Amino acid sequence: MKTVIFGNSGSGKSTYAKSLAEQTACPHLDLDSIAWDPTATTPTRRPLQDSAARIDAFVQAADSWVIEGCYADLLALALPRATDLVFLNPGVDTCIANARNRPWEPHKYPSPEAQNANLNMLIGWIRDYAERDDEFSLAAHRRLFDAFAGRKREFTSNDRGTGALGHR
Repeated sequence: MKTVIFGNSGSGKSTYAKSLAEQTACPHLDLDSIAWDPTATTPTRRPLQDSAARIDAFVQAADSWVIEGCYADLLALALPRATDLVFLNPGVDTCIANARNRPWEPHKYPSPEAQNANLNMLIGWIRDYAERDDEFSLAAHRRLFDAFAGRKREFTSNDRGTGALGHR
């Protein structure tokens, strides 16, 4: 199983990916860990070729894996090797509620206070999901989902048992 999971910020990607990786005993790659330049003083994306090399090394290192993120440009690099695609699309209100309730993410923020200071910006970002047309947008995610020829599922709620659409 080689699974790619994507969706809006707050859609539950990290939670679902971690759970799936634990259940299947396979490695998990959070694209946030390779998308951003950790040495930059302001948020700056790494050059695409650097992230691509990291994705390539990750997918070649294991027979099964889980990759998750919101970066359509990076996800597209993994999709040719994926067997399964999961689109978490529970709606903006659910994503905002999840963002408000998420625990501190020490791999992204130096403190819970720093994470909370970013919350209003994040909520605005989540709200703009359907209006944007960048690599983080609903439009970009829909294009990825529609073009994928393998097994794919779209979840429209946090309940992974009853909110599934698009089974193949």
